Amino acid sequence: MSFKLGILDQSPIFPGNSAVDALKQTVNLAQKAEEWGYTRFWVSEHHHMEQVAGSSPEVLISYLLSQTTSIRVGSGGVMLQHYSPYKVAENFHVLSTLAPGRVDLGIGKAPGGFPLSTKALQFGTVNDGKDFGERASLLQKIIENSINDDHLLSGIQATPIPPEKPETFLLGASLNSAQLAANLGMDFVFARFINSDDTMLNEASSAYRSKYPDGRFIVSVAVVAAPTQQKAEELASDHKLFKVHLQSGRTLTVQSREQAESFEKQAGETYEIEEQTASVIAGTPGYVNGILKELHKTYQVDEFILHTPLRKEGERIQSFQLLSPLLLREETIHIEGKENIQRI
Repeated sequence: MSFKLGILDQSPIFPGNSAVDALKQTVNLAQKAEEWGYTRFWVSEHHHMEQVAGSSPEVLISYLLSQTTSIRVGSGGVMLQHYSPYKVAENFHVLSTLAPGRVDLGIGKAPGGFPLSTKALQFGTVNDGKDFGERASLLQKIIENSINDDHLLSGIQATPIPPEKPETFLLGASLNSAQLAANLGMDFVFARFINSDDTMLNEASSAYRSKYPDGRFIVSVAVVAAPTQQKAEELASDHKLFKVHLQSGRTLTVQSREQAESFEKQAGETYEIEEQTASVIAGTPGYVNGILKELHKTYQVDEFILHTPLRKEGERIQSFQLLSPLLLREETIHIEGKENIQRI
């Protein structure tokens, strides 16, 4: 394959299971992902949500690193508006010192939760979440040890200094995010599983490539693979997105009606909920691989991070296994070999 594959795991709590079960499943999936040839395994940050267990990616990453040996493990992502860039750099420098060359730091602009958890995370601080660009820039400079001499924090270091610094990624789903990543010199991850507008994807790709041609442009996609096309489409049909439109003009996209209703209780303003059909690439491994190849060529995508939004544990694991990079690579070699024989 001409592109790499990674996995985004939100530690979903399946019906009838507990958070303990969900985190055990995350550990198991990380180990399987390493066995199946995936390049990266990322965990998310969600707050005060009953359907997912991943609220602290730094802690979970530390454990996952100890339970695996070679796969890169990272955050998809740390919600930087809540935290000191210096403390985030310290956390990931410790992780990178424990497992040099295996740590990814993905940062996101979203709150990772609803108004009440945002209020709790920022309690006692002066923070309105509008200075994300400044925080991202400071974080990058701390990690690169490149703070200007005239900066108020000149001379500061996030210790320990790791043998290999963490790789940094900006996560987003808009043109503005792509431009910010390019300006900061960060690799960029476009969240297509949240914003499936390929016109926006094209604009983001073009802007990023023109400003930062050496950066990695990664796309996170919703995928469901199954042994048959019919089965995959049947599984994917259950997945919906819910967009909450607030009277103030803000919008929020969530992945279940329960999450939308939770937001309703905390918003404190008039709102409307719009149910949308989610854009999921669903099919056999060959079909999914074909779509990824088209996206790779059309939008100059270096890597894909796979998000599989199934509420069925067995089918979810099977989907990742069917898309194993090792299996897809063998299939590609086999097909190319047959084509060469036919040419001869």
